Amino acid sequence: MIVNRLTVDGKDYFLPEPVAELRAKILEAVKAGGGYVNIPPLRSGPGVDILFSPGMPVTWTQIDVGGDSETEDADELGFDGDL
Repeated sequence: MIVNRLTVDGKDYFLPEPVAELRAKILEAVKAGGGYVNIPPLRSGPGVDILFSPGMPVTWTQIDVGGDSETEDADELGFDGDL
């Protein structure tokens, strides 16, 4: 499972897929000189509104949660990973 980490001004927010629309909203807010964008929660809840502005440090990272090691364990047990 791929989880996206958005780091804004040193704070991490973990996001489910898809994130393309959210990335576009953040870029639009920055191009407009600043604006609020709602960052959805990973599981449930209202999310959080963040004010994005030009010059604010923002980093996107994708994390493979439970990646290759689980697949290798399943292969050892005779499963092909498709359940």
